[in-house]
Amino acid sequence: MSQTQTEHPMESEGPEPEESQEGAPAVPETADSGDTVQEAEVQDDAAEDDDAPSADTDEGDIAADYLEELLDIVDLDGDIDIEIRGERTFISIVAEEGGDELQDLVGPKGEVLDALQELSRLAVLTATGDRTRLVLDIAGHRELRQTELKQQADDAIAQVRDHGEEVHLEPMSAYERKIVHDFVAEAGLVSESEGEGKRRHVVIAAS
Repeated sequence: MSQTQTEHPMESEGPEPEESQEGAPAVPETADSGDTVQEAEVQDDAAEDDDAPSADTDEGDIAADYLEELLDIVDLDGDIDIEIRGERTFISIVAEEGGDELQDLVGPKGEVLDALQELSRLAVLTATGDRTRLVLDIAGHRELRQTELKQQADDAIAQVRDHGEEVHLEPMSAYERKIVHDFVAEAGLVSESEGEGKRRHVVIAAS
């Protein structure tokens, strides 16, 4: 198991929690950060929060140490990479031999990954007292998912342009909704989130 760190000048987008895993290193309890009637994207990793601290080496190291301990607990091997992109820390865990043994840490639709990301954020909060918008990826799941979301957004945008009617996408996390909102905005259309909890989804309409 190893840790590496690189820095990038440009910032990427980055993801939201569901539930913690049994047996993970302890972190303090916090108030639930689920969606409200207003855009949850404004409150979590999907938001550009002016009050959020800039990414730094310390929060990456803290999260990486926490994740390394968790990997030891579940008896899995993986390489941990830390990248600083703009003002956000990105942490990636990849299988040491390119296998799929880390897929259990991703879970169905990335739900376990989202929970581990939130636990990592809580570990940083416990150690520093500051919130973090760090992004965790495991086995390249988020990169693959972003490609899928781009295709979904492109298909929906084409439907809206062809028929003029709004299109409802599948429910997704605040992080994924933010990615779709950005794609839609780039295409010159408008979008908003509707629904509550796990049924919250993006609706795309003509401008």
